[in-house]
Amino acid sequence: MTILVLGINHKTASVALREKVAFSDEKRQQALQQIEQAALADSAVILSTCNRTEVYFHNKAISPQDDAQWQRQCIDWLSEIHQLDKEELNHSLYVKQNQFATQHLMRVACGLDSLVLGEPQILGQVKQAYQLSEDYYQQHQGAISGQLSRLFQKTFSTAKRVRTETSIGENAVSVAYTACTLARQIFDSLRQLNILLVGAGETIELVARHLLRHGVKSLTIANRTLARAEQLVEKLGSAQKIRVVGLDDLQAGLDQADIVISSTGSPNTLISQAMVQHAQKKRCYNPMLIVDIAVPRDVEESAGEVESVYHYTVDDLQNIIQRNLTQREQASAEAEQIIDEENQAFFEWLKVHQFSNLIRRYREEAEQTRQEMLEKALSALQQGESAEQILQELSYKLMNKLIHTPTQAMQAMVKSGNAQGLQAFSQEIQTKPE
Repeated sequence: MTILVLGINHKTASVALREKVAFSDEKRQQALQQIEQAALADSAVILSTCNRTEVYFHNKAISPQDDAQWQRQCIDWLSEIHQLDKEELNHSLYVKQNQFATQHLMRVACGLDSLVLGEPQILGQVKQAYQLSEDYYQQHQGAISGQLSRLFQKTFSTAKRVRTETSIGENAVSVAYTACTLARQIFDSLRQLNILLVGAGETIELVARHLLRHGVKSLTIANRTLARAEQLVEKLGSAQKIRVVGLDDLQAGLDQADIVISSTGSPNTLISQAMVQHAQKKRCYNPMLIVDIAVPRDVEESAGEVESVYHYTVDDLQNIIQRNLTQREQASAEAEQIIDEENQAFFEWLKVHQFSNLIRRYREEAEQTRQEMLEKALSALQQGESAEQILQELSYKLMNKLIHTPTQAMQAMVKSGNAQGLQAFSQEIQTKPE
């Protein structure tokens, strides 16, 4: 089997080039159709995210002599479908084949090749890419190739094993995710809590998405511009009711909040110690978590001195993130070992599968030869020819036919200096002692 991956990612290409090489759903369908029509692959899978575009080709008919030409054809196709200058593409393109390609796929799915080490979203994106290809080939060819299907299923089980056996995904390494992790550490459940988000930028959007995934019921977004906060609510597309208030109502929101996460571009402090003290009196001093991830700060530093208030700044979060990154890097070494084991196991299966097919084809050809020669012998017997002569001729021709292919194989091993193969063959054919 020949597996080839062509790709660019955040390490090799600029955002501008990554945008040019991205595949929309419509373009992905067009690409799979072109790959099929040009006979570039028996099957292909196209992975396209904001940080990478990769095309995995499986072509079982490519010989070593045709390999270089096939790679060039695939690269030419990739540049043509995106109408890119080939030199511009080649400058950022990586090409990996067979075991290097399958190892790369497993590393990608496990988050070891991501911008954020160990991030879990990429596995879902790989699964979706495979599913789209599987759907395409079911409609057009009956099924995706068995070997490519087996590779991706092996990749998914490897990613699951890495998540189960290592701590690669246990420690938060983004500001938004770390803020939500802190909240889950302080409160048993987020479902019944009142949460106030101050700001409507990218970080607050990420925080909101994390919180909504954890089943938050009461979410309020406070922002200077109400229209921008309402736009964020539309982007979130949540079925949950999200309240929007202006900064003039910040104290009212604070009086009800169990968790406050703030990230604005304000040059001035928005939440003072006095405001937090007022809120805590209203709340009977129940625990309150305040996470200030703004620079400059949105929350007065002394707010953390108020009773039952847990106050974290962006510096606190960065210290947590750095510690977690170190732990993830240690876990990544364990993950690499698992990937090596699973990649080797896949190619061992592939060898058995390929040689099983080879043996099956050889036996089918031998059976066909036997049937053809038997029919001729029976016909000669019916015509009254000598039975002994017919049997002699049958056994002689059958022997020559059956040993022709193994003899050619031995001659090829002699020419290539394959001493190990010749020795194994010799051991099998020598007479065994009784």
